[in-house]
Amino acid sequence: MLYMDGLLGFVTLGLWIFCLVDVITTDESSCRNLPKMLWLLLVLLVPLVGSIVWLVAGRPQQVSRATGRYERNAPAFPEYDRPGRFAATSADDDEEFLRKCRERAEAQRKLAREKGSEA
Repeated sequence: MLYMDGLLGFVTLGLWIFCLVDVITTDESSCRNLPKMLWLLLVLLVPLVGSIVWLVAGRPQQVSRATGRYERNAPAFPEYDRPGRFAATSADDDEEFLRKCRERAEAQRKLAREKGSEA
């Protein structure tokens, strides 16, 4: 019986530490039902019950990405979808970009010719 009490204590301690770290690392806006500080106090002051309640009612739910036929997949790099980010739809439409590319290519060719004539 003492073995089971010790094992139960270690399981409770592990659960408590996991939930404590989880509450601390969770974003404030992701916490459900209570503010983050109240969740932290609940898990700290009532370890077993607070940890279980955190897992059931406070922990952010994982949102599964929709991958259906008509669903838009989430981008691999969300910074590409940030508002205000300019992305040309066609390189031919951006004449200034093409002009700069040509100038840079000519400068590189000139530099390569100069290095070739020196050697």
